[in-house]
Amino acid sequence: MPFSKLGLSPKVLEGVRAAGYTDPTPIQLRAIPLVMSGRDLIGSAQTGTGKTAAFALPILSRLGQHGALRTLVLEPTRELAAQVETAIHDYGRFTNLRTVVVFGGTGYGRQDDALRRGVDILVATPGRLLDQMQRGMVRLDRIEILVLDEADRMLDMGFLPDVRRIVERCPRARQTMLFSATIPPEIEQLCKWAMRNPETIEIGLRRSPAETVTHALYPVASDQKQELLEELLRRTDYNQVLIFCRTKHGADRVARRLHQQGHAVAVLHSNRTQREREQALNGFRNGRYEVMVATDIAARGIDVEQISHVINFDVPHHPEDYVHRIGRTGRALAAGDAFTIVIAEDLPEVAAIERFIGQKIPRVKLESFPYKYTRLLEDRPPPPFGARRRRSRW
Repeated sequence: MPFSKLGLSPKVLEGVRAAGYTDPTPIQLRAIPLVMSGRDLIGSAQTGTGKTAAFALPILSRLGQHGALRTLVLEPTRELAAQVETAIHDYGRFTNLRTVVVFGGTGYGRQDDALRRGVDILVATPGRLLDQMQRGMVRLDRIEILVLDEADRMLDMGFLPDVRRIVERCPRARQTMLFSATIPPEIEQLCKWAMRNPETIEIGLRRSPAETVTHALYPVASDQKQELLEELLRRTDYNQVLIFCRTKHGADRVARRLHQQGHAVAVLHSNRTQREREQALNGFRNGRYEVMVATDIAARGIDVEQISHVINFDVPHHPEDYVHRIGRTGRALAAGDAFTIVIAEDLPEVAAIERFIGQKIPRVKLESFPYKYTRLLEDRPPPPFGARRRRSRW
């Protein structure tokens, strides 16, 4: 079914065409009619399935003309908030609706000016929104539509008490939507408290990574991780690579080594200033940087279609983070590859990830790489070399 059959307004359909979209993704196909009808909605979908458009397009259609602040979209990070604001602005480019984003880590001046000019859709992180409400810059008494996006990440970051305070300031007679890659018990309780008879949409298994992503584990001795990473990059035919590290200092160290090897590298973590983070994201999106090294929280808002590979330099502590990380590639049904470098102490986390996603991840060895001995290399024979790579020069 094309977008034109989903009840969207003519100006929003014009924005969809200008954005280059032709057919809706599964979550868009199911969510847009429900949002247009005014139903509360719980959307459980993997990263990269098009959920921003799933709520943005019908909201823009329902609001129609510029007026008061009627829609609030809460996001867990400033990167994600900025990304969603940009997407909504693009979809609504042929309307006169105004979208404003507010987040911490930067001054109030420009945000205050934008709020004073009037806003229909406000995209915000919880902390800065509460600040703006306390300063008298934002009132939520006319909110008609509330969107809680990436709710599981807001839970992980400890934002649920702030979210509840914000929801309490919104009118009870409203439409509420919640989107989350996973629905842990705390999010289920939030849904019961904040929503009225919501319709639930699940796209794919909650715990499964995108089917278009191919996985591989690369066992190695702990003191050869960086060397193996550099060799992987040399042997891989990639468009852009996103590398995940557990810590900010680790991300800086990996990026510094890759820069010394001649790679164009950007770094993204919470110690970077807002300007540095925006420069890194913009440079990664426009191709100035071929490699982005990031931590989990900072990378949540990365939405770059041309990411062909995700490399976990460090295995994530939580299985859910593995799904979130590799969801940065294989977006919108495109193919992608996820490599995970594994050392002996990572085995419990690897086992938890495999249980969580319900599949075994193949172990792979690089031919001619000067491996030091580690028992990981003895665990199981690797698959036939070259049999599973699509974009490899090995």
